[in-house]
Amino acid sequence: MSGSQGFAIAADTVFDGWQQHQNAAVIIEGSIIAGLVPQSELPVDFEIRKLPPGSWLVPGFIDIQVNGGGDVLFNNSPTPETIRKIAEAHRKFGTTSLLPTFITDTPEKTRAAVAAAQSLVGSEPSILGIHLEGPFLSPEKPGVHNPELMRSPEPADLEMLCGPRKGELLVTLAPERVPRGFIAELVKSGARVSLGHSMATYDETLLAMKEGLSGFTHLFNAMRPLASREPGPIAAALESANAWFGMIADGFHVSPVMLRLALRGRARPVLVTDAMAPVGGGLSKFSLYGEEIEAIDGRCARADGTLAGAAIDMATAVRNCVRLLDVPLEDAITYASRNPAEFLGLGHHLGSVRTGNRADLVALNPHSLEVLGTWVAGRESAK
Repeated sequence: MSGSQGFAIAADTVFDGWQQHQNAAVIIEGSIIAGLVPQSELPVDFEIRKLPPGSWLVPGFIDIQVNGGGDVLFNNSPTPETIRKIAEAHRKFGTTSLLPTFITDTPEKTRAAVAAAQSLVGSEPSILGIHLEGPFLSPEKPGVHNPELMRSPEPADLEMLCGPRKGELLVTLAPERVPRGFIAELVKSGARVSLGHSMATYDETLLAMKEGLSGFTHLFNAMRPLASREPGPIAAALESANAWFGMIADGFHVSPVMLRLALRGRARPVLVTDAMAPVGGGLSKFSLYGEEIEAIDGRCARADGTLAGAAIDMATAVRNCVRLLDVPLEDAITYASRNPAEFLGLGHHLGSVRTGNRADLVALNPHSLEVLGTWVAGRESAK
């Protein structure tokens, strides 16, 4: 990555997260956005990066569920080097910050993953913290997770999760698999809690939400389905304006029809990739829990057909949101930037283009949705 002090990026359209600004420029000083102004107000001698005609400049994408990329998988190698490689692979697709996601595994590997992520918070601006998806999940809804490694929490788990931390912590769990008060303790410590891989009933979900659960991991997938007499967690999520739900818009995980229905609810959508090792890399096969996973035409699956994460990047997720879900481009960008920032409690400095925010930006062709450039903390990423 390379960057400079004091320059502007000029675009025909700047979308700040709420509205469009025509013939505008974003002024960057160091790592911070210093202003959003009409291009006509820029000094003549100012260093200006002029984007191609028709381009949009938008907030950087924030991916809160990233298992791998660049041919590496976090669970296979929970080290700082793996996280750096994942972030680098996703940056070319407009992802300026992310939560490396560690799925159900042994306590020893989980602690190593947490330590690896925390070691990078503060020095690697793309790394916001960690997402632990498991192990407190339901064996009835395992997905690709290993049911033998799923368990209920022990006192040592709460001590680790609620102890001093650097960065953000997102925990995906099944509410019916943890004791009463467990979610409240996590939330009290500053963690975000999301329901996933769960057979929770509607009433159990509401109780979890009263304790502070506010997220729903890959809505529809690996959870009790919506039914006429037991509405389950899906109904609880969609009727709440204080909930956020993860959306894998790859055309495989959930029918576009169901996602369009979800978008009509009150909850706030968050685009996620659930990306595996092939994203931004060259592999078509990789290993998870010692089993071979194959990526074919953007679909990752085990030999038995079970979906195993996804082979999608954030730019493609935004594109699919527009083309498959009939969502306006501004909304799709919001689902990939401002919404995840607000879910994590980081909306005061990430997820939008406004003075004082970190200069995380993406240049897009608004028709093809090709990424033309990415800036993280004011530094342009190499393509």
